[in-house]
Amino acid sequence: MLLSSRPLRVVAATLLVAALLGAGGALAFVWGGFYDVSATGSHWRPVHRLLEVALRQSVRQRAASVTPPVGLADPARQLQGAACFRDRCVACHGAPGIPPEAFALGLQPVPSSLVEATRHWRPAELYWITRHGIKMSGMPAWEYRLGEEELWAVVAFLDQLPTLTPDGYRRLTASAATSASCHAIPESPAAETTGWAPDGMIHEADGRSASRDSSDRWASARRALAQHGCVACHMIPGVVGPETGVGPRLEGLAGRQRIGSKVPADEEGLSRWIRDPQAMDPHTAMPTVGISETQARLMADYLLKH
Repeated sequence: MLLSSRPLRVVAATLLVAALLGAGGALAFVWGGFYDVSATGSHWRPVHRLLEVALRQSVRQRAASVTPPVGLADPARQLQGAACFRDRCVACHGAPGIPPEAFALGLQPVPSSLVEATRHWRPAELYWITRHGIKMSGMPAWEYRLGEEELWAVVAFLDQLPTLTPDGYRRLTASAATSASCHAIPESPAAETTGWAPDGMIHEADGRSASRDSSDRWASARRALAQHGCVACHMIPGVVGPETGVGPRLEGLAGRQRIGSKVPADEEGLSRWIRDPQAMDPHTAMPTVGISETQARLMADYLLKH
């Protein structure tokens, strides 16, 4: 027994030493600043390939439960998608005969052309990517900025995009300008169909509702605070973001008497401040970004209890 266990201990010790050396080497590599993070240089090919595989597998797993609606080929839906694509997507991805904006060409990785998106992704996966975005790629999440109908309209249009010539694209988007629209910040965005609602229920995208505990509620609040850009200026308990001092730390708000010296530090006052700080105080540097009342109340409730 002793003879048989000794080789196992040697193997375990060898693996442990190898793991420690690998972790130490990785830490030294990162801390030494050896990896070039500039956007003027590409990722190393193995890194690029690893990120591509991770992206595809992650999207496939998370989009597996998404069911596309009936009628994606409906011309009216595709026309609305053309309006959304023109207003939200062309700046980075370009279109037939239209280049991306200059800033997008400086991104790394460069945003891909969406002409062949449907060759690589299923409709459910395109919907998931459009709604949730992709970390560290420049691809934003649109779930707090487009409604469910608009998100699926974009997916519907992407199926039509490969068939369009430059003239065809221009004619279609010109027609969309007069007969279709894409709301920038809908009153009931897709985020609110799965966010915490005032009645204390989580409303699912298919109309079902189910009770959720406070951990789900706070997770929705943290995502709203991140997606509305609050972490760009404020450090917020429980929300990962940059080390910033542009605005005050958003902790201990429940112990204050007033917010911004203007409104009471309660859910009603804080949600009003979140929705339209410029109306509360024209001299504040905090911008009004168009947050709906449901999301503002969710964020206010979180901030007052954390």
